Amino acid sequence: MALEKPKYEVLESQDNFELRQYEPYIVAETLVNGDFEGAGNEGFRRLADYIFGNNRSRRKLEMTAPVKQSSSQKIAMTAPVSMHSAGEQYRITFMMPSEYTLDTLPEPVNPEVRIRQESGRLVAAVRYSGTWSQRRYAEHQAELQAWVAARGWHAAGEPVFARYDPPIKPWFLRRNEILIPIEEAVSP
Repeated sequence: MALEKPKYEVLESQDNFELRQYEPYIVAETLVNGDFEGAGNEGFRRLADYIFGNNRSRRKLEMTAPVKQSSSQKIAMTAPVSMHSAGEQYRITFMMPSEYTLDTLPEPVNPEVRIRQESGRLVAAVRYSGTWSQRRYAEHQAELQAWVAARGWHAAGEPVFARYDPPIKPWFLRRNEILIPIEEAVSP
């Protein structure tokens, strides 16, 4: 079964790197305390609980891909959060099926799950396969940041870890990406 994914146009491509223009989409998100891998697992469980029917209308929603995890410094309950473990959090998101709007999605029962609009944006991406470890994430993030810097582009936000496959898929076949929002002034 093919999972729905965010729509984007590839503006530039080189090896495993791409510059993409994403269309707007809606996400369910949660903020999770913990380490890199533990936070991803906890956030996935919370959001899966929501789409599997733990919402005010008890409606089940289709699974989409990828599951995204981002980090930056914690500022109250609604701010982006950081890769460091002491007193900080990770933002985990699921894209909602495109058939829904902010008004038609069921309301989450869990107060730690919220629904919001993700704006369209320009994004640099690197694709890789393998495990979901923090070490592999850091290696590929550094490669993507070097690719972005070599083109004179500037990040417009924190890197995002995107996982496209379920945990049961063999680790060597998994599709993973790191996405960095880029300032709109870029001309590919």
